[in-house]
Parts: sequence; C-alpha cells; structure tokens
Amino acid sequence: MFLPILLLAAAGFTVLTTEFLIIGLLPGIARDLQVSVPQAGLLVTLFAFTVACFGPFLTAWCARFERKRLFVGVLLLFAASNALAALATNYYVMAVARLVPALGLPVFWALASETAVDIVGPAYAGRAISKISFGVVCATVFGIPLGTLLGDALGWRVAFAALALLSLAKALLLWRYLPHTPRQSETTSLRGQFRVLRSPLLQGHVLLSVLVFSGMFTAYTYLADLLERLAGFDGDRVGWYLMGFGAVGLIGNSLGGRAVDRHPLLASAGFCGLLVVGLLTVVPAIQSSIGLVLALAVWGLAQAALFLVSHVRVIKAAPEAPAFGASLNIAGGNLGIGLGALIGGAVIDRLGLADVGYVAAILIALALALALWLTRFKPVAS
Repeated sequence: MFLPILLLAAAGFTVLTTEFLIIGLLPGIARDLQVSVPQAGLLVTLFAFTVACFGPFLTAWCARFERKRLFVGVLLLFAASNALAALATNYYVMAVARLVPALGLPVFWALASETAVDIVGPAYAGRAISKISFGVVCATVFGIPLGTLLGDALGWRVAFAALALLSLAKALLLWRYLPHTPRQSETTSLRGQFRVLRSPLLQGHVLLSVLVFSGMFTAYTYLADLLERLAGFDGDRVGWYLMGFGAVGLIGNSLGGRAVDRHPLLASAGFCGLLVVGLLTVVPAIQSSIGLVLALAVWGLAQAALFLVSHVRVIKAAPEAPAFGASLNIAGGNLGIGLGALIGGAVIDRLGLADVGYVAAILIALALALALWLTRFKPVAS
C-alpha cells in the first residue's frame, strides 16, 4: 500500500524541483535571454508571489475534487509549463512558463499529505507523511544540483525539457497506480477554513514564515551566482557544491523533525540562529575551501530544518483546518521567497553581490526575535 505514497513523494520531488531548479540556472538563463541576473531572479519572485496570492484560495476550492484526477492534472500542467520553458524565445514567454505551474504547486502540497493518510489509514499516518516530506528533501539534494549540472553540460533548456518528460512520466504513474480516494463529505466549508485566520497567533506564525523565507531566499536565490562570481567556480563545480548543500539538508531535515515536535517556536528560533551564523560566514570564508564548505554546511543544515519546522509549526497552529493551515504556510513561505528574490536583486544592484548574505542575516535575526516573542502566547489545543 506504500507504492502510491512513494509515487506521491516522487511527484512532490518533481513539483518542488520545478519551482527551485531555476535557481541553479539563473546565470545561464540571464545570458541567453539577454537580461541581468537580478532581472532573471524576478522569475523566482513571479512564481512565489503567484503561489502566495492564489494558494490558499485554490487549495480550499480544489479540496472538493477527487484526488487522483486532481494530482494527475497538476502533473500534466507542470509537464506543459516546463516544455514551454524549454522552448522560451524571450523573457516574457519564460515568465508565462513560470506563472502557470505556480497555480498547481500549493494545491498539490497542501492536499498530498492528507491524501496519503486517507490511503494508508491513521495507524500509518506518520510514516506516510514522512515519505512525502522525503520527496521535498530529495528535490534539494538531487533535483536542483542535477538540473544545474545538466544545464551546464547541455544547456538550461535541456534541463527544463528533462523535467517536462519527468512530469509526464509521474502523471502516467499516478494515473495507473494511485487509488481513487473519495471526496471528504466532512470537509470544512470555505467559510470555516477561512475562519481560522482570525487567530492572532496563527497570523503571527504566518508572518514568521514570511520573514524566515525572505531571509533564506535573499541569499539562496543568488547562491549559484555567488559561487560563480565570488568563488570563481565553473558551472560544473557549482552543481556539485549545490548537491553538497542539499545533502547536508538531510541532516537538517532529521534534526528539524525531532525539534519541532518538542517546541515549534523554539525550534524555529534555534535554527534561525544557526542560519545567521552560516550567512554571516560564507562570504568571509569564500577563498578558503574548508571554510566555505563549513559555512555552506551550516547554512544548508539550518535552511533544510526551517523548511520542515515552518510547515509543521503553522499546521499545529491551525488544528481545526490543517490542510488550510498548510496552504497558509505555503503562501507565506512563497511570499517570503518572492520578497527575498527582490531584496537580493536590489542588494546586488546597489551594494554588490558580497552583501546579500549580510542582509539575509538581518532578516533571519528579525525572524528569530519574532519566534521568541510568539512563545508568550498559549498555543491552540489540537
């Protein structure tokens, strides 16, 4: 019965890789489409802002549909949009190719965990959700770095074409092996789901996600550019460093999963503190191989942990509507991703590439302070 769960995790790998693959390919896309790297970074902002604006509403609306058809439709949408990205002749066509899949990502992520539990039953819920989450981690460990290596060897268009074929293959596998799950007759009404937004504590949790992801992606969006221009690495070496960055995230994912069960907000504060250390040390250590590896390891570990911690933290803050809570975190996180890409691009234009880590560290420090302040409030009973 875990085959459908593994397929959902594999589909999640493809969905998340579609969002973040572009980060490793930004320098090449900028050169080919004849725009600056900060302008290419706006494609990250476009995707993220679309998710943030439409995610909760689309998730609440799509919750009524049969899951198998819904997920297959999302994967087909991703296949078509990645194919369009591979064929993009100019910046505006590429923007359309980034806009379309952004409508499907929040729907998939908010409903995939719920569907996994429906398939295996409550007794195996934890194992099912952990497998779905593993697809997210694998996207950062393998998807983004391998896409970067493929883009460096054969061109960024080939990377998007390969992702389009992968999306199509995942859609066919889900159509063949994912069982039909009935629509939930007791699904909370749209009004009931939006009612959880009245909670000041939940509002604080969503704001915290915005701050955390803004800080992370102020620097992470331009990590490939930083490694190329400041460290002097070629595209092949950048890909391997990104793979190492993601691999360390496996440790961060495990540590984050343990810490968030004990205290979500203190876990957020702790990993924010660790991330500040990584962000502040990466540029001073850029000319030292050992120093750079250590700084990137701290950064990668803390960032991966914060992905998981933020997701669980907001879900626990909305026990009456957990799927909607997940969509709120996705929306807040992607708002932060978009803002981070904008802030990082502005820092590069005005201060220089070397300063993005310092500005990112300031934002993460603000998130740390907010997390500690939110511990004053009593959490909602689950």
